[in-house]
Amino acid sequence: MKKILLLSDTHSYIDEHICGHVKGVDEVWHAGDIGDLVVTDTLKKLKPLRAVYGNIDTKNARAEFPLHNRFDCEGLDVWITHIGGYPGRYSPAIRESIQANPPGLFICGHSHILKVMPDRKLGVLHMNPGAIGKHGFHKVRTMLRFTVSSGEVANLEVIEIPR
Repeated sequence: MKKILLLSDTHSYIDEHICGHVKGVDEVWHAGDIGDLVVTDTLKKLKPLRAVYGNIDTKNARAEFPLHNRFDCEGLDVWITHIGGYPGRYSPAIRESIQANPPGLFICGHSHILKVMPDRKLGVLHMNPGAIGKHGFHKVRTMLRFTVSSGEVANLEVIEIPR
């Protein structure tokens, strides 16, 4: 079993609230719009990190992280990308791929809107952790924490931090 902290849209912002939650998990996953690599460097010092770059990220982030990160975690096929859409409204850039080879868990960021919803047609669980940075229209900063075991997501928690 692995305990995961999922975040996105830090936009160069990291603080003690984020780092405090990192200490209680096994891995951190970042769904893009990292901003300054100080964010990911800080996270990597605390726990293993899986990340993708987002649309605001510079060539440095793009050199270090992929656009898409697809991997197995405890028997669960996971796909992380920054701009992915959501069930019924997937981004045109990934629509064919996700329909041809759906993962068990599809994660994206970009919208700054926290969403967790199933795609019953494809058998995919979709997650967007919202935004944990301070840049953007969101009123509450959000992250997700959950466990992955035997190919299943469990113990899902929303973490809210006032802006």
